[in-house]
Amino acid sequence: MIPSINPPGDRTIGLLAYLYGPGKREEHVDPHLVASFDGMAPDPGRDPNTTLKALQRLLDQPVQALPEHARPAKHVWHTSVRTAPGDRMLSDEEWAEVARRIVAATGIDPGDGQSGCRWAAVRHADDHIHIVATLVCEDGTRPDDFRSGKRAQAEARLIEKEFSLHQVAPGDGTAAQRPTSAERHKAERQGRELTAREELRETVRRAVAGATGNEEFFDRLAAAGLLVKKRVAPSGDLLGYKVALPDDRNKDGEPVYYPGARLAPDLSLPRIRERWSTNQPESPPPPGPVAPSVARRRAAAALSDAVLVVHNGEDAVAAAHISAAGEVLDALAKTSAAHTRHQLREAAKAFERASRSHIHAARGHDQALRQAARELVRSGPALGRGEDGAATAMAIDMLFFLIIAVAHWHARKGHAQQAEAAHRAAEHLRGAYRVAAEQPLAVLHQRGRNLARPLLERQADAVRAAMPELAEQVLAEPGWPSLAATLADAEAVGHISTDLLARVAGRRELGTAESVSDVLVWRVRRMADLPADSYPEYVTAASLQRDSAVPGTADALGAGTTNGPVRRR
Repeated sequence: MIPSINPPGDRTIGLLAYLYGPGKREEHVDPHLVASFDGMAPDPGRDPNTTLKALQRLLDQPVQALPEHARPAKHVWHTSVRTAPGDRMLSDEEWAEVARRIVAATGIDPGDGQSGCRWAAVRHADDHIHIVATLVCEDGTRPDDFRSGKRAQAEARLIEKEFSLHQVAPGDGTAAQRPTSAERHKAERQGRELTAREELRETVRRAVAGATGNEEFFDRLAAAGLLVKKRVAPSGDLLGYKVALPDDRNKDGEPVYYPGARLAPDLSLPRIRERWSTNQPESPPPPGPVAPSVARRRAAAALSDAVLVVHNGEDAVAAAHISAAGEVLDALAKTSAAHTRHQLREAAKAFERASRSHIHAARGHDQALRQAARELVRSGPALGRGEDGAATAMAIDMLFFLIIAVAHWHARKGHAQQAEAAHRAAEHLRGAYRVAAEQPLAVLHQRGRNLARPLLERQADAVRAAMPELAEQVLAEPGWPSLAATLADAEAVGHISTDLLARVAGRRELGTAESVSDVLVWRVRRMADLPADSYPEYVTAASLQRDSAVPGTADALGAGTTNGPVRRR
């Protein structure tokens, strides 16, 4: 159940006309009162002998009783209270109880003999009500409605439990500001999927990913097509910024600008600059952009290290890595191929809520992730096939485990909304991974099925020796042939399967994998520095001779001779 308190208004009659009217698209059905301050207010929806004006005069009476100079300019209090999708339909009597509890909790009409405001609750849809009140109490005083939004949310959590409704995770005040109803209606009229505020938030967030300073950040905003205004002090110092969509205009035809802090708490210029203040990596990155596949492999390595930090690091350091993980996800979504783009963008949108908490991030420790985000952006769009596509699957696989670790971290801290958001992001990443990994794993699977039996059995023995508790599960999975082919590739270039498996199995979070063998494929290929999409382009004669004691090894790897390098089929 979600209460949404709107900024105070100045016309009671105008709000009532909307609530009792047909709605913007005829969506209001049977508008009627379910409750009021005294239980006897006139209902213009069902009583043909009364009018909206009569209800308005009754609600405004305490305001009009004050001298004109003492009347508040904005005297109309308004909130909607909505059940979650999938909740049962409440009766009018139940909605009446909800209304009475919300106005009591918020201080609008506290009860217990205390003076309260006049209010009425209108229902014009199955899933929500609107409560209208006038902000002058019966005794002429102002109500104690300080922090009424938080008080309404706390009461809604209690109502959910008592009414057996979906229980919304409690927040901590770090969420981005929700679009107002006016913004949502405007987006609907313009045929936009997102409101201007939401679209700007996503665009600015992507511009931040991997940026290293003011100039680059503002260049990215301009390249994304946003209108940008900078706030500059008399000294010339840059203090802030605000952005607008070129086609989002007010009634006077002027662009509607939003300051960064109004988009999300961490998108104000000072908060963004915190990421840049300690931006020098320990070793300078190579000049120029790297190939998309290389950027993805490096990102996977940085993400792997971040999993351990989130599990074991200090809270402030973990918080920095969590924020930077959002940058990597934004960068990956921005440069992804078409077949993974939607799921990655949805994952980034969900994870935005999980990237913030009240734990202050210790910046400077997150530079490996921020550098990974920067390289992803600079590498440009990746192909959805070959090494690019396989390296994308590798990066998504590691990002999934990091975000699962983030969900657990938030849950331990009691950050319910962030933990829920991280789980939503992880589900979108599962979908993106399935699509990205399908082709490269199919190639490996076929190669694994063609391995000579002695080599296949040797790889199975390596799995049993390195990870006995998971061995039988791995060997029974459909992905086992892909892992066997990968271990054969690693051995061909000088690695020992048992050692590699022991190292990769020591990393956390294997238990949350849909396929442990798939996870091991990507970890082994990354750790052994194998190409992501198949096996090395050349297998040296020396490596084949080293394995010549194992019958069939050369044939299993596609070798026709041991004289000179063997080219991939």
